[in-house]
Amino acid sequence: MKTLLALGTLLAVTSLHAEDWPQWLGPRRDSVWREKGIVEKFPEDGPKVSWRVPVNAGFSGPAVAGGRVFVTDRQVAKGAKVNEDDPFDRSVVAGTERVLCLDEATGQTRWQHEYDAAYGMSYNTGPRATPLVSGGRVFTLGAEGHLLCLEAATGKVVWTRQFKKDFGAKTPLWGFAAHPLLDGDKLICLVGGNGTAVVAFHKDTGKELWRSLSAKDPGYCAPTIIEAAGRRQLIIWHAESLNALDPETGKPLWSIPSKIRQAVSIATPRQLGDLLLVTSFYNGSLMAKLDGQKPAAETLWATPKISEKDTTHLNALMTTPFLEAGHIYGVCNHGQLRCLEAATGRRVWEDRTIITKGEELECANAFIVKNGDRFFLCAENGDLIIATLSPAGPKEISRTKLLAPTLSYQGRDVVWSHPAFANGHVIARNDKELVCVDLRK
Repeated sequence: MKTLLALGTLLAVTSLHAEDWPQWLGPRRDSVWREKGIVEKFPEDGPKVSWRVPVNAGFSGPAVAGGRVFVTDRQVAKGAKVNEDDPFDRSVVAGTERVLCLDEATGQTRWQHEYDAAYGMSYNTGPRATPLVSGGRVFTLGAEGHLLCLEAATGKVVWTRQFKKDFGAKTPLWGFAAHPLLDGDKLICLVGGNGTAVVAFHKDTGKELWRSLSAKDPGYCAPTIIEAAGRRQLIIWHAESLNALDPETGKPLWSIPSKIRQAVSIATPRQLGDLLLVTSFYNGSLMAKLDGQKPAAETLWATPKISEKDTTHLNALMTTPFLEAGHIYGVCNHGQLRCLEAATGRRVWEDRTIITKGEELECANAFIVKNGDRFFLCAENGDLIIATLSPAGPKEISRTKLLAPTLSYQGRDVVWSHPAFANGHVIARNDKELVCVDLRK
């Protein structure tokens, strides 16, 4: 009896710490994995693989909620010609996008929903945006602007919108990629165009609630909610400016001009107290100072020159940085793991070994997720790394191969899909498979 009681207590405590990963960057969209009881180091023969299943190609990360895993991918139409030698070729290629629902425990398919989606974009591998799961619904955004709301249990279509048809939006060079944001009843999306750079839809019906801002090129940055001056502010960073809106109405609150070369406003803005950081591949960093009394902001410091080679601060392409205790941690555009002083932009240290093992690689990328007092770094070569990051410097603790890189870029193979950390496991995908790996002690 005592043994059973002890086991029941252990299971109860364990369940208290278990947590889903229902959207981009996790439950609170802050890149923090709050579960306890996670491995300190990987076993010599690697962590246990719970399951692996084949999937089609795509950049979108998985979402985990309610015992299910959701991911989107794409299948090129039979006989369709794909120009693999020129990733910037925007010739239209026929195919379908798919929303796939799997059992979290076994990886078995529960349902799938497939629809036509001809691609006319650079890097036409597959969908970019991570699914969002809430209230028994799953919301997905395809690379050609197909916005779907499906029943999470069955895959039944609740409603759909099409950005190109409904708003006259043009497909960005690298497709529609900004992860939707759910705020109350509002599903907030980056759309693009005149007066429709950002649009809020009712989560239950798809009805437009409001539209705001104009942007010839919307970029690829996820909408973000922050709190400053005693109120909630919706941050929209598109290729022309950094903006704050009233999330209830879409009314602009403040704006800082920020013309981004090649529209690569991608990395999610990060707040640290009264500071708000954005960073891009060519332009580098811009740190905004938030007003404490009213909705307003001004530039505190910014990278003075546009350069992909001579970088001063942090020129991140896809890596969303992590801010804490007065410092910025991020991956610069050639794989340099860097620490900056948040208030000044001063570089504290740089490491060229952890992410790229000393190589200088164009558009190098890693995803940064904090767990307890250390970080899980998901490198583009498929490695999962446990490390500590502090102003004193980085320290690699353990490393394992999570999955094989399958996307060819600049003569190397990469994984550019954000994993999910949920219920003691990491779930990650490349262009061929989705894998679930047990990270519990």
